[in-house]
Amino acid sequence: MYLIKQISIFVENKPGRLKAMTNILKENNIDIRALSIADTKDFGILRLIVNDPDKTCEVLKNAECTVTITEVLAVGLEDKPGGLSVVMDTLFENSISVEYMYAFFSKLEGQASVILRVNDNKMAADVLKNANIKLLTSEEIYNM
Repeated sequence: MYLIKQISIFVENKPGRLKAMTNILKENNIDIRALSIADTKDFGILRLIVNDPDKTCEVLKNAECTVTITEVLAVGLEDKPGGLSVVMDTLFENSISVEYMYAFFSKLEGQASVILRVNDNKMAADVLKNANIKLLTSEEIYNM
């Protein structure tokens, strides 16, 4: 299955918290492949795709951070107008809800990459593959 481990970290919305977390990652030789942050006045959720999710979870928990691992899908799509629309149409036509998504840098020429959190990973993976939409493996992402 094409499941990617995403790290979600509860972050207090105060000066220095993101700096502290990125320093922990640097000190443990953890490379960020993709990230997203959603915030409110008091806190945020930092979502990361990293080269070693299990180690990341361990070192952040050891630093007393609130961390969870969520399985998401990564899609490679044509980097052109309408590329994302094809993915969204396919999911919609199959009654798959997108809870959130974020794009990330791809080193592959002509390809954009998107992380998707959907209501049914297995069904989404099946319908996307059947529509000839490229799903990225964790190895492909970790080695980008």
